[in-house]
Amino acid sequence: MKKVKITVLKTTLDRELAAEYGAEGLGPCPMLREGTVFYADYAKPEGLCDEAWKAIYQYVFALAHGAGEGLFYYGDWIRKPGVAICSCNDGLRPVIFKLETTQETSQIDYTPVR
Repeated sequence: MKKVKITVLKTTLDRELAAEYGAEGLGPCPMLREGTVFYADYAKPEGLCDEAWKAIYQYVFALAHGAGEGLFYYGDWIRKPGVAICSCNDGLRPVIFKLETTQETSQIDYTPVR
């Protein structure tokens, strides 16, 4: 299993939807900043939003286990092998992530509870 590099590409705000449904003063995600990098494999990296992790973990897991050797979804989604572009599930202010397979092998750095 390989580590996956997670880069925050963009924090967004759908102003039209935010004006209609959002709380007063709602802006882009306050938890993540463009350019922030995390590394993951089987566990959520420290500092990454729980909701964002729930939205992207299946792609991280797939890349960590070799899905990145080819193209996702029959080559009709992303043109670069080992890359996925995903977003969190916040409909008013989604954060866009770039996931990339690395050559760094994962290591379990904790003792599993039995």
